[in-house]
Amino acid sequence: MKVVTYSHARNALKSVLDGVVQDADVTIISRRDAEGDAVVMSLDSYNSMMETLYLTSNPANAAALARSIAQDKAGQARKRKLLPAE
Repeated sequence: MKVVTYSHARNALKSVLDGVVQDADVTIISRRDAEGDAVVMSLDSYNSMMETLYLTSNPANAAALARSIAQDKAGQARKRKLLPAE
């Protein structure tokens, strides 16, 4: 995670945006008033984060995902063929 000043972000917006996309990381833009700080991230990172929040917001779904991850780490995952599209 990088932290840059508002002035730097304004003067180097292209490089700030290129950095968050290339590094798949976030950049915090700090302002004099700490409550006015902002976070910049790539759209892919944002979408991934929102999908994770959605999938884990339901306790039953979160538990099922945790079980699946544990099974995969234990080498119990099985490959299956996808059903053909209708």
